[in-house]
Amino acid sequence: MTEKELMREAINLATKNIENGGGPFGAVIASKEGEILATGVNRVTSSNDPTAHAEVMAIRNACDKLKTFDLSNYNIFSSCEPCPMCLGAIYWAHLDKLYFGNTKADAKDIGFDDSFIYDEISLKLDDRKLPTENFLREESIETFKMWSSKTDKIEY
Repeated sequence: MTEKELMREAINLATKNIENGGGPFGAVIASKEGEILATGVNRVTSSNDPTAHAEVMAIRNACDKLKTFDLSNYNIFSSCEPCPMCLGAIYWAHLDKLYFGNTKADAKDIGFDDSFIYDEISLKLDDRKLPTENFLREESIETFKMWSSKTDKIEY
């Protein structure tokens, strides 16, 4: 499939998801040759899972299919510019390229406003709306020391 066809598939998934009671978001993960590996749609309300965004669902499905956490050599097509969580997941999955249709401004116009999260990330901990406290670091750091010295770890 071409890039346009893959993007149209993401849009089609979003449209069908609305018809099925879900949110207006769809995503497709495809090889550089245009073969669809996995798809995802927004399942937040149907699964009662706030992380079940289309991009995350597509990543989960692709990783499950390939039995890996590394999606290098694949691209993602999203019906909308990803939220901060999904963008982070896309980076963690090592996808090669992101294509998106609607912008985050378009999403904001219909009630999906993620700008507050982008704003919060750049603030100092004490200035965030969510009370946040660095707690028991002295004990927590021991786990990181253990990981750091592990010789047979699988890095990601």
